[in-house]
Amino acid sequence: MAQVTVTLDANLAIDAMMLSGTKSPQDAVELILRDYLARGRRTETRTGDTADGHRVTSDRPAVQEG
Repeated sequence: MAQVTVTLDANLAIDAMMLSGTKSPQDAVELILRDYLARGRRTETRTGDTADGHRVTSDRPAVQEG
């Protein structure tokens, strides 16, 4: 897998480490990004995406009376 180097503010790196419970800034950022991406996938699974627009249409069948 390719690796990318990102420069972060020291306070931001420390906050990320505290939130993720890791001792390495690299591990902290990786865990937070993986969680963020997984959360986005779960949301798309529950709500659908723009390709699911055919499910919600304004063409509703007429209500039968009588």
